[in-house]
Amino acid sequence: MRTFSDNPAVRRGVLRVLIPAPSPEPGSRPAARFPAALIPWSWAAALFALYATVSVRRHLLMRTTGYDLGIFEQAVRSYAQLRPPLVPLRGEDFNLLGDHFHPAIAVLAPLYRVWPSPLALLVAQSALIALGAVPLAGWALRTLGRRPAHAVALGYGLSWGISSAVAFDFHEVAFAVPLISFAVVALGQRRFGAAVAWGAPLVLIKEDLGLTLAGLGCVVAWKGPRRLGVLTAVAGVAASVIEIKLLLPAFNPAGGYAHGENLGEGTHTSLLTTIAFAPLDALRPDIKAMTLILVFAPSALLALRSPLALLALPTLAWRMLSQNGFHWGTSFHYSAVLMPIVFAGLIDSLRRWRGTDHPRAARHVRASLATVLAVTLVMLPSFPLAQLAQRATWRTTSHIGAARELLARIPDGSTVAASNGLVPQLTSRCEVVLFPTFPVDARLYEYDRGKLPRPTAEWIIHDSRPPEAWPYRPGHWPYPPEQQTAELKAAQRMYGYRRIAERDGITLLRLRHPGR
Repeated sequence: MRTFSDNPAVRRGVLRVLIPAPSPEPGSRPAARFPAALIPWSWAAALFALYATVSVRRHLLMRTTGYDLGIFEQAVRSYAQLRPPLVPLRGEDFNLLGDHFHPAIAVLAPLYRVWPSPLALLVAQSALIALGAVPLAGWALRTLGRRPAHAVALGYGLSWGISSAVAFDFHEVAFAVPLISFAVVALGQRRFGAAVAWGAPLVLIKEDLGLTLAGLGCVVAWKGPRRLGVLTAVAGVAASVIEIKLLLPAFNPAGGYAHGENLGEGTHTSLLTTIAFAPLDALRPDIKAMTLILVFAPSALLALRSPLALLALPTLAWRMLSQNGFHWGTSFHYSAVLMPIVFAGLIDSLRRWRGTDHPRAARHVRASLATVLAVTLVMLPSFPLAQLAQRATWRTTSHIGAARELLARIPDGSTVAASNGLVPQLTSRCEVVLFPTFPVDARLYEYDRGKLPRPTAEWIIHDSRPPEAWPYRPGHWPYPPEQQTAELKAAQRMYGYRRIAERDGITLLRLRHPGR
């Protein structure tokens, strides 16, 4: 039979009364504790500084590209001038709303009006992605404690999906990252109305994100108000269908959905065989299976124990079933929207342990978060944030100096055909197309190399060196270097361009009689 003195909690309370805590020495101040409410925002500020440093430095080193930073800058520049998002880089009078449906990027127009620079887009993207840490760290703080909140914020902030997005130009999905983060945290906290409210704007960011909203609605219907969940799911699917079938073809000068071929039948002969083989196709080739594992690896795979992980299915499904190999791997920006889901799933799985009376619950939480941080540190050198530790990141080469000197000779307001790596150095002050002219007739990846239209830009600037693009494979794009050299010679021999200057493999040409 337990007595009063057998209870350890009571004994500790009695001892506190009998043996009071020592008084502070005269003149000393009690140790100040950092306010808990500032922890999420402090992490967001630190991550913003990190992302902005990487993004801006890459641009100054001319590692950004026309496809895609130049494209988005031309669109935002048009919005800032109160015009439709016409993008010469994608074709004559090409409305970018016919490529992907992302009217949300118009929000950047006021910022660009004040700061007309590609850096405005890169800094805005850094802020948006860093903001995604706020709800995650806040939820971890309330349910798991201070140290777990720090671990979650660090794991999210340095995760490979975020790192790859930050280090590759600007993309519309930057707007989706904080929205998904706030929505999935609200869903995990069973604030179902707030979850739907945060998720609803996703349909204005990209056409496939309506399916993510539908996934959110399915979880709401399962865990909360069924009517709200069903309506959300139906609205999400309807939004994606309307955008893909009606809005995108209406804006696209060539008609149809520009990326429809990515979800074609591929090697199968019918729709039925495509559906039948879909599970196997989602895992072949091997890079797909590796990506599926790596998506959840930052959470030490613990996110898979949470129903919140279901929100990753729409994005993973279209990527793995796509015919475009770029969608299968870990490069570029495609996994950024998945990272908030993964870390929300991690918090959700750990809070279940924290809420139990299991004697090893606290140890399990600590071990899990230690594993998360270990995985983060092991993967960090293989992804772009590691550029900050490279000496080349902080050195401006003579080649970059030569490029800047020749770019400065092109007057503001000129029409220019430029190499892909030089395009975003000009898009804020000139009308720029890609050299050699690409694409033709506003069709992505559909062109006849033997029938390129004659160049009409007043200036041509061409860099014969493949740009540095670590960790992505360097190379010339969109044509092999031999063909680019041939087009450069043809411009001088056949189309009336004369050489103005040449330095360190960079050639500057000007049309002899502009306007003719």
